[in-house]
Amino acid sequence: MSLFNELWPLLREHGSSSKRENECASLLASYSPTVQQQIYQSIRSKLAQGKFVHYDPYRAIQENARAICTQTLSYNEYYKRYGTTEEKDGWKMENPTGQRVIYVRCG
Repeated sequence: MSLFNELWPLLREHGSSSKRENECASLLASYSPTVQQQIYQSIRSKLAQGKFVHYDPYRAIQENARAICTQTLSYNEYYKRYGTTEEKDGWKMENPTGQRVIYVRCG
């Protein structure tokens, strides 16, 4: 059984709808197996303790990954380093605030 098949029921029971299931599966798969496990454990632990986990499953995965992904670059820093905005070397583009793009990389 894949880790996503263990994570998805937790998110569904938390109030998520099934309309973003494929998108969430792809997002989780984009992380290394170690980070995937850490995301799963973080969400499971928070739910068990009654702590906040976003009701949008995609954001729940992103937010819990962000806590694990400690390296960040601003849009400008990333462009200066790579000369492009395309994702490279394990960096992922995110827009956590809806206003500014950042790049994150998981350790």
